Amino acid sequence: MEALFYVIPLLMIALAVFGAVSVVRRSRQVSGAWSGGLTAEATCLRTYTTTGGGGESMVHTTMHHVYEFTTREGRAVRFDEANGPSTTVQGDLVTVYYAADHPEQATAHAPAPGKLAAGTGCLLTFFGVFILFCLGFMLMVHGVFSVADDFLHS
Repeated sequence: MEALFYVIPLLMIALAVFGAVSVVRRSRQVSGAWSGGLTAEATCLRTYTTTGGGGESMVHTTMHHVYEFTTREGRAVRFDEANGPSTTVQGDLVTVYYAADHPEQATAHAPAPGKLAAGTGCLLTFFGVFILFCLGFMLMVHGVFSVADDFLHS
């Protein structure tokens, strides 16, 4: 039974680390696309939404866009991007930013490095606090079990 108080927080920490790595990876991709120096005109092929939550948690909706563009080398690239503007609809032409070596990691988001850094920093802070909370919980539980063990053996 005592192991559950260590295993569950460790699993939660693993999920938080995975989330932090994902946030950093996407931030680097977007930053690389902006600094890649290449742009192209893309067509919005379709839009769709996904929803999450419900029950006892708040429902949230995410707008997705599927874009297609042609690189300078003539390669057709299609990508899906979340959190785009709701004013972009199927058939619209938008400017996409990409790096020559990774055109599949393009973005239609206009360059905003400060906003990207702030968002990434906030999410990493959240994950860090969450991990510290889990570690603190594990230390507290360890202390409680140590005190109880000492009490039972005295």
